Amino acid sequence: MTTLTFRPARPADADRCYQIETQAYEGDEAATREKIALRIGQYPQGFLVMELGGAIIGFINSGCAHRVVMADEAFKELIGHEADAPNVVIMSVVIDPAHQGKGYAAPMMRAFIARMTRLGKTTLHLMCRAHHVGLYERFGFRYVRPSDSDHGGMAWHEMVMDLTAAAARAP
Repeated sequence: MTTLTFRPARPADADRCYQIETQAYEGDEAATREKIALRIGQYPQGFLVMELGGAIIGFINSGCAHRVVMADEAFKELIGHEADAPNVVIMSVVIDPAHQGKGYAAPMMRAFIARMTRLGKTTLHLMCRAHHVGLYERFGFRYVRPSDSDHGGMAWHEMVMDLTAAAARAP
């Protein structure tokens, strides 16, 4: 079996990540190539790619803030992002559709959570569609509320994970 590997994104990864993003997300919910390149360039520590046999098959990207406002569309362009802030806002969790349903989301999310914990972050925040709420709850996220965001013309739900509590539970 080919091993999964995880690493920070590099500028050269932008095209492949954009390809995965547009294949996996519906309509206007996918980030543009420019936003992906910006996120890689400005906060590579928060942009984790997952490779299978040396090929990128998924990624998680994020930014950090002292005060999280999930419906803030400008934050998707890292306006207000501060790398040293304690709160991580996840913008994309995505697996290439050809590799979905094979159990790759769990190791990718665990690697991201471990990475953010090592960086001293205290919370992870994300928005997801209703059908993913249970998935994120299994990772340790807590449901917060329906979001005020209408990103991509869709309904979203806000979730949060306390990394200090997660670290205390770890063996």
